[in-house]
Amino acid sequence: MINAKKTMTVNRQFKEVWMRRIFFVIASTSIFILLLIMIFIFAEGIPVFKKVSLIDFIFGKYWYPTSEPPEFGIFPLIVASISVTALSAVISIPLGVMTAIYLAEIAAFKVREIVKPMVELLAAIPSVVIGFFGMVIVSPFLQDVFDVPTGLNLFNAALMLGFMSVPTICSISEDAISSVPRAMREASFALGATHFETIVKVILPASLSGIITSIILGMSRAIGETMVVLMVAGGATMIPSSIFDPVRPMPASIAAEMAEAPFRGDHYYALFATGIVLFCFTLIFNIIADHIAYKYKQTGDSTL
Repeated sequence: MINAKKTMTVNRQFKEVWMRRIFFVIASTSIFILLLIMIFIFAEGIPVFKKVSLIDFIFGKYWYPTSEPPEFGIFPLIVASISVTALSAVISIPLGVMTAIYLAEIAAFKVREIVKPMVELLAAIPSVVIGFFGMVIVSPFLQDVFDVPTGLNLFNAALMLGFMSVPTICSISEDAISSVPRAMREASFALGATHFETIVKVILPASLSGIITSIILGMSRAIGETMVVLMVAGGATMIPSSIFDPVRPMPASIAAEMAEAPFRGDHYYALFATGIVLFCFTLIFNIIADHIAYKYKQTGDSTL
């Protein structure tokens, strides 16, 4: 009997050791692949700086890679990416978070069971379909309503990206709000707080880390999205003076021109260098957002 128990214990420990090793190998493989991708992007993008300085590349206002001599200034592309992402955040964050609050705290159970799957289903819509919707439906609407020369502009792109980000923000925020312990709600009500005061002063601070995480994921999708901005942003490499000007964000420029760039030519290297800048922007954004989420998570834990 004792030997059988020892054998079972040894077998269990053996399985646990091998499971840890397997998961470690899988995680290490993922990190290694990402590292290889990063090395490849940097290796293919850095050679362009033999032709143009880093300052001129980032702050140059003209992007004419096929002219003689070529001009590789991506400042209009950077401004376009930041503008589209910021405007889409203004649209998607309030809409996604408030929808999550409604589903988690206000809506009836039957309503929540119907609405939440429908919202999550929106995340499965292919980006090319959203882009096509922006081109065919939203673009003529913007032209008629706002009397602008073209409906393919910064606002159209931000609207479509916001539409894409809402399901991610709403779903994860709703999960974070629902995971707040019921005891905290009951304690707030016991102290005489109203439902609105409980949501604002108790539930939202307790779930803030999860809400910020949802915003991180939503905005990460927006800043790196290619197909939608390629189809509806207008494709003009110019610094926008209003939200109705056509623009070309960095992902759209890479997608539109990579097939035409001569292999290992200056244009080719410049597009990869644009990818490096986009990678750095995304990395900085995620580091800042993770820091904010961790800070509020620690504050919430200490409060509890």
